[in-house]
Amino acid sequence: MKPYAEMTRDELSELRTELRAQYKKMQSKDLNLNMARGKPGADQLDLSMGMMDVLNSDSDLRCEDGADCRNYGVLDGIPEALELMSDMMEVPKDHLIIYGNSSLNIMYDQVSRSYSHGVMGSTPWCKLDKVKFLCVVPGYDRHFRITEYFGIENVPVPMLETGPDMDMVEKLVSEDESIKGIWCVPKYSNPTGNSYSDETVRRFARLEPAANDFRIYWDNAYTVHHLYDIDQDSVIEILAECKRAGNPDLVYKFASTSKITFPGSGIAALAASLNNLEEIRAQLSTQTIGHDKVNQLRHVRFFGDIHGLVEHMRKHADILRPKFEAVEDILEEELGGLGIARWTCPKGGYFISFDTMEGCAKEVVRKCAKAGVVMTPAGATFPAGKDPHDSNIRIAPSFPPVDDLKTAARLLALCTKLTAVEKLLEETREDA
Repeated sequence: MKPYAEMTRDELSELRTELRAQYKKMQSKDLNLNMARGKPGADQLDLSMGMMDVLNSDSDLRCEDGADCRNYGVLDGIPEALELMSDMMEVPKDHLIIYGNSSLNIMYDQVSRSYSHGVMGSTPWCKLDKVKFLCVVPGYDRHFRITEYFGIENVPVPMLETGPDMDMVEKLVSEDESIKGIWCVPKYSNPTGNSYSDETVRRFARLEPAANDFRIYWDNAYTVHHLYDIDQDSVIEILAECKRAGNPDLVYKFASTSKITFPGSGIAALAASLNNLEEIRAQLSTQTIGHDKVNQLRHVRFFGDIHGLVEHMRKHADILRPKFEAVEDILEEELGGLGIARWTCPKGGYFISFDTMEGCAKEVVRKCAKAGVVMTPAGATFPAGKDPHDSNIRIAPSFPPVDDLKTAARLLALCTKLTAVEKLLEETREDA
């Protein structure tokens, strides 16, 4: 079929009739499918069930330095867990603190601490007239909600194939002292799946911010979440690059095992410069006497070391890869060459970024919901849920079984076609 934009009004009207009949047929199936969030499927959760057996009431619960994991203390994390997360995050162990189950919680804490007490002696953000954060868009909605919660102004920065628009980042950061940070997902970014190029990382490390309390919030959530054994993205390690550039304190780096083992029951970590960690430990020692060391020990006993973790992630990839490829194949089959949508084909992570014609995303999501498929709300990948082009939809293929996923992908394609035809007919009517 030729591109929709090249069709006559009569051709579009005829196509609309056909598509409406197909849509009505889909509605009659009484579907009840959910592609709203990037949750692991049950078969992925099954991969970690062995963790339930590595510790029991007869287990030795002392870590390798002799500390009793049942008791208080060990603020930074047990040595063997520090080694595991150090290898996963590609940072030295002495630049790392292991927290509880959620990296998002750590990020919230970092913003909250900066808001109430400042960063390394700077004025607390709550005492400033204006505080801004750069937000790479489309991006992760939960990042944006943290800064929104504190009344911080989120400033969108476009995501390119190589990462954020660094010309824009450099200009804004160097000229505006009220800009205190930027949200980043550098590898298999949420939702595009793009990874930052070497040049992008090096430019980040060499930023010259007007604010001395500016920090890069480097959420490396998908650092080991590859879909393929050989064709994998690689991202330069940011802490080492910042140190090389003479900016060792510029970045906070986050990661967790939430989509490696059990979401909500994993372990999370923060990596930063020694100067940053000194300040963070001072606050953290007031907040807690220590995190869940039994869970840290459980993870180490289950994986053994980084090699065990990598093998575990290959099993995840074997489950996820067919789901991603099924969606991509159906989108190409149904929408390829029509000129009404584009989408990413990531090599890892948890999402596919899907763009409709401008002004169509909300209507596509609404149509999908009326036919029984729940998508992430249109606009969710932008601060305050406001996509200025009303075009981006985040596809989360991980949770549904493959057959359900194929049905949902075909419905998404159908709703995209129908919405595009309706919009084009409306535009031609207005032109007439």
